[in-house]
Amino acid sequence: MIVRELTTLAEFEALYGVFDAIWRPDPTNPPVTVELMRAFSHSGNYVAGAFVEGRLAGGSVGFCAPPREASLHSHVTGVVAPGAGLALKRHQRSWALDRGISTITWTFDPLVRRNAYFNLVKLGARPERYYENFYGAMGDEVNAGDESDRALAVWRLADPGPADEGLEAAVAVADGPVVNEVSSPVVLIRLPEDIERLRRDDPVLAKRWRMAVREELGGRLQNGWRVTGFRDGGYVLRSPSAR
Repeated sequence: MIVRELTTLAEFEALYGVFDAIWRPDPTNPPVTVELMRAFSHSGNYVAGAFVEGRLAGGSVGFCAPPREASLHSHVTGVVAPGAGLALKRHQRSWALDRGISTITWTFDPLVRRNAYFNLVKLGARPERYYENFYGAMGDEVNAGDESDRALAVWRLADPGPADEGLEAAVAVADGPVVNEVSSPVVLIRLPEDIERLRRDDPVLAKRWRMAVREELGGRLQNGWRVTGFRDGGYVLRSPSAR
């Protein structure tokens, strides 16, 4: 697998096609346009692709956030080959460090278990903020029919972040979903196994999961709790008073 920056219109058009195959968006509202990729690349921002045997298997588009010297916001990343996501993130990390950028951020649906695991366990990023219905209604086949809640992942490139030390955690959100009243300084918020399938098969249950995680994860982050790890299919959080 080779990961490199994309620079030509043909490459931007190919990446547009990859994203279209992943999300199947409304044609009037793609994740990113060819013209915007061209503008980002021309102005020194991040547009990269992962190639497997010479074929584009995924890509990532990001832009520098203020202050420019400190942060890169990774706007969209999509892949269609195993391992391409991790390869892209490693390339993105090297690209940022070469330019003196110490933090990469991106938003993700906090209910998607595999993405949460990837962000926390594979990369060491941490969700630090929770935004309700961040993008409004999204007209694509992956997100349609649900509110677009997003968590802000913060990847501090020189700091692995707080470690989940395996302490016993009280289950604040259990499978069901069931919200439990707990007083422990360390809690576990479980996620559905596959929220995207659930949105298609049982949208009412998917909505219940959305509200449960919004209440517990969103509420606790707002009140100063920190996500310290991911295990047993969910987020581990510690209270502001826990040491």
